[in-house]
Amino acid sequence: MTSTSADRRPAALQALLVGFLIAWIIVAAFPFFWTLWGSFKVEGDFFSKADWANALTGPMTQAETGAAITTQGYYGAWVLNDFWRAAVNTLIVVVSVVTISLTFGTLGGYALARSGYRYVFWILIIALIFRAMPHVTLVSGYLLPFYQWNLWGHLPTAIIVLVAINQPFTLWMLTSFFQNIPKDLDESAMVDGCSRFAAFRLVIIPVMWPGVITTGLFSFLLAYNDFAVTAMLLTQENQTMIPKIASFLGTTQTKGNVMFAVSAVVSATAPLFVLVMIFQRQIVSGLTAGAVKG
Repeated sequence: MTSTSADRRPAALQALLVGFLIAWIIVAAFPFFWTLWGSFKVEGDFFSKADWANALTGPMTQAETGAAITTQGYYGAWVLNDFWRAAVNTLIVVVSVVTISLTFGTLGGYALARSGYRYVFWILIIALIFRAMPHVTLVSGYLLPFYQWNLWGHLPTAIIVLVAINQPFTLWMLTSFFQNIPKDLDESAMVDGCSRFAAFRLVIIPVMWPGVITTGLFSFLLAYNDFAVTAMLLTQENQTMIPKIASFLGTTQTKGNVMFAVSAVVSATAPLFVLVMIFQRQIVSGLTAGAVKG
């Protein structure tokens, strides 16, 4: 009978590893849960200089609202300051960027992966260099034509720029995934009567699905968390969530704005946890497929 590697570890080492893992999870998760708890307090408690324990007990929250917890921060952010509008704008931008990026990325990545020409390598290198450039540097080149053509401030403008920034990364990722899929699958499908595009759609994409999900998640995070592009190209009415949160912090002298920002941060972070939990299997499968040659 063979024993597993975990069974062969000394008990002290096993306990040390488990303790380290638990400590790491606590340290990593604490900021979010602390912010989540603080979002139900008033500013005087959560940012108390007299006693940090006020953020736990909430004496000022009790005095001001009559309860130990309050949803004033969420009401002020979502209703009084129209954070819901920023959430809708973010949804439009994210869905558009991910859809466009994956559509062109899958087609372009498949074409490059199946191409036998040497220029494919240089195309990918140029794409990687373009992706590595700071976003502010890229956005500055778009400002003048957008002003001249009266395109500044609109959501499609930000979508175009985010797709341009994200497309090289998407192309690089998907090309590497396609290269790990044997060409025999394409050839077998075409022998059975499929066209090149039919083989791509019916045979390759189902095999590639974990890689597409993984790449889509990274595209989602780029568009969802972007500040530089959306802050520079969108008007206040068309702001997405991240610039909107920054606008709360920019006027901290106004009572309640800091707690509006805290509540908005929790609201913006929660969907990320849900998304990762839903697609965790596909993400792991996609990353593994991209790291192992087929």
